Amino acid sequence: MMLFVDWLAGDSLTNRLGIEPRSLGGLDGMLFAPALHGSLGHYLANAAPLIVLLGLLFGNSNYKPWRTLGIVWLLGGLGTWLIGRPDSNHIGASIVIFGLVTFLIFVSVFLRSWRSAVVSSVVLIFYGGILLDVLPPLLNSSMKENVSWEGHLSGAISGAIAAWRVRKK
Repeated sequence: MMLFVDWLAGDSLTNRLGIEPRSLGGLDGMLFAPALHGSLGHYLANAAPLIVLLGLLFGNSNYKPWRTLGIVWLLGGLGTWLIGRPDSNHIGASIVIFGLVTFLIFVSVFLRSWRSAVVSSVVLIFYGGILLDVLPPLLNSSMKENVSWEGHLSGAISGAIAAWRVRKK
């Protein structure tokens, strides 16, 4: 839906509502950037993993899914705003995807349940490989220059923080 609205607006939403690092005007991107995509291909690349990961998140109420999604979304955006390359515009759901991957992997450490351990194992097997994309192009030769490794890294860190927040006390 957002892709269509952005297309109607001549990509002005993508250009105005992405995360612009260390710019006060770019802070609103923390709210909107994960919903914005640069192309149909970008959207489709994020859609399937996002649907699967959200299904796993919301499939277990012990994960406190709404709180977890909020932490991942906002902290991932803030981290991207803090460490992102200057004069860049970060968009896309990969911030949330990387956050959900690390959350679902690490949450079993804190909840110590067999169900969480199974989910963590499945996520690690199917999505663990993407965690290499938290590395900058200098350390990851497969990373493209226009891909936000900063968003990936910030999302991954926010997911680990969210996993710690749902621990049993």
